[in-house]
Amino acid sequence: MKPEFQVKGLSEIAIHTNNMAAMIAFYRDCLGLEPFATRASGTIEFFRIGDGFGGLTTVLALFDAGAKKQVTSGRSDPASSLHHIALSVSREEQDMAERWFAEKGIETRIENFTWVGWRGLFVKDPDGNTVELVAKVAEPSNPGD
Repeated sequence: MKPEFQVKGLSEIAIHTNNMAAMIAFYRDCLGLEPFATRASGTIEFFRIGDGFGGLTTVLALFDAGAKKQVTSGRSDPASSLHHIALSVSREEQDMAERWFAEKGIETRIENFTWVGWRGLFVKDPDGNTVELVAKVAEPSNPGD
């Protein structure tokens, strides 16, 4: 049986870094990515890649691996530099996905990101990587916060 929902695009690539300043400089100055937001007192830096599906913005997120407190979804595998992968869906398809995962006995977690107006449905893949199905649900409350 195939799921009822369909992934519409890539929303975010999130990686941990041991050298935040160098990574910011590389993505901003060498690749020309536009800063999108800084979060958690500078321990997470977002860069805009382009327009995404359903009003989302496709972003690259850099997480400071040395930060004592990781925020939002948590790290996938401590041995990996991958933080998580986010795939775009509509809000309705997010509900379908939640039902689908429940039927399959797959544990999920919901997180609301009011600062950017997104809602994430999180699962783990078989290797333990965090996968987020994300939908835009509201206008941002304070995207620069």
